[in-house]
Amino acid sequence: MKARKALPPVLAAVMAASLAAGCSDKGGEAGATPKTGERAKDVNTTGFPIVKEPIKLTVFAARADSAPVNWNEVEIWKEYAKMTNVTVDWQLSPASDAAALTQKRNVLMASGDLPDFFHTARFSTTDIANYGSQGLLIPLNDLIDKYAPNVKKLFETNPEVKKGLTMPDGKIYSLPTFYDPSFRSVVIGSEFWINKKFLDALGMKEPTTTEEYYQYLKAVKTQDPNKNGKNDEIPFAASGVLGGIGIVDALKGAWGLGNHGNTHGRVDMDPKTNKLRFEPADPGYKELLEYLNRLYKEDLFIPDIMTIKGPEMLAKGKEGLYGSFVHINEKSSFGTDTNSYVGMTALKGPHGDQVFSRARSPLIDIGAFAISNKNKYPEATIRWVDYFYSEEGSKMFFMGIKDKSYVEKPDGTLDYSDELKKDKEAQKKYVTFAGGFYPAMLTKKTYFGGESFPENQEAVKKIDPYYPKEVWPAFTYTQEELARFTPLTNDINKYVDEMTVKFIMGNAPFSEWDNYLATLKKMGLDDYMKIYTAAYERYKK
Repeated sequence: MKARKALPPVLAAVMAASLAAGCSDKGGEAGATPKTGERAKDVNTTGFPIVKEPIKLTVFAARADSAPVNWNEVEIWKEYAKMTNVTVDWQLSPASDAAALTQKRNVLMASGDLPDFFHTARFSTTDIANYGSQGLLIPLNDLIDKYAPNVKKLFETNPEVKKGLTMPDGKIYSLPTFYDPSFRSVVIGSEFWINKKFLDALGMKEPTTTEEYYQYLKAVKTQDPNKNGKNDEIPFAASGVLGGIGIVDALKGAWGLGNHGNTHGRVDMDPKTNKLRFEPADPGYKELLEYLNRLYKEDLFIPDIMTIKGPEMLAKGKEGLYGSFVHINEKSSFGTDTNSYVGMTALKGPHGDQVFSRARSPLIDIGAFAISNKNKYPEATIRWVDYFYSEEGSKMFFMGIKDKSYVEKPDGTLDYSDELKKDKEAQKKYVTFAGGFYPAMLTKKTYFGGESFPENQEAVKKIDPYYPKEVWPAFTYTQEELARFTPLTNDINKYVDEMTVKFIMGNAPFSEWDNYLATLKKMGLDDYMKIYTAAYERYKK
């Protein structure tokens, strides 16, 4: 499972949209939306095969570095073609460079030469709204109603999913990556870990407040808890933006921020006014940055935390020097098994606030699947993907082929086959889910990645009492709103990113805080929040 936090969620969406805005809409004129029903008589509404006569579909998919190189040769897709009479030609594009992927996808959309559908294509909410309104992606509402019983069931049991997928025009153009909400450790992803062996050596209890956490970090830095006579311990470690900005997300709940989760990153609900709040303009945000500035000045972070890359941070973790870190867990992150780390609770702040601010919506990726206007078989295509929102389909998508890549025990539980246990790389022969962003339902029964480990389950138990009661998925915006909202979001988030880092590093004194707030206002923060509020009101309805 990929732990991702490359950009604030809204910023990531609007960056993609800004590229799309420059593209021509000729693709929408080039091919009218297929008339669903022309070939519906050849589609079985239940069971397999999906179609009576074989068909072939082309698909654009983004391949993570950890996924197989050629999906046409992966066992589940060969087996699924036999089951369904639907052969998929996987046209893969590297996902390692997000900007390059976005540009390639947008050029494809502008060309009008579209594949039949998109899978793991990493469309943002804004992309879906843009391309849907242009007619490049077809509405799925009627198709779901007639041909996607598993998606319909998902909507019924998790109404926020349907709300999150429905665009302002009332149409659904995409299907999501969905994590079972009860599988909270995988919904959260990366956890906040603390070194239990260091705590024991220092004679300290697990910190429950921000001040206790500071005292622990200071002790790790100065009291040689690994007893090697060297000053080599690293109190806190994370990588790049996750370290520089991610520490904000990890700790802001101690100042009451992030009370509706972190899908929106910088907007939550002000409990005093019951109105949306821009977190980086709140007094609590200033106090948080002052706290982080103290940690930074006292050298309690990994060196170069603002720029260090993930592989370097993880490689350093093998040395057992971290007092605390943010990532999946020790085994998955570092490849070591010293049993040194335990999950931290949500810390209580100076005013008594204690919120787990890194909660995510189980609607992980809204743009995991979409059908283009060139698809001649939309009924068969929606049936093809619907299977992976069922328990059996989830089992196949994540585990592969029964009695080859996994076995089913008499009690119904699943386990990897001996082949996969001996060689983790063998998984690439059977499944393609590595890297995330897939259209499927992930459950505790069918996923055995690092987030499912017992230590992650224990960490969740500490977090549960402080988990937000309601976690918002991404909101949606009209085309008229986006014309104003996109540039506002780009400019405001860029400025907040820059100033957050400067305040933490001490390159901007806190005496400049009022000027910082005034600049946000000049940049159009009021308009930004008005548009955000309109989107929130639509979501509530």
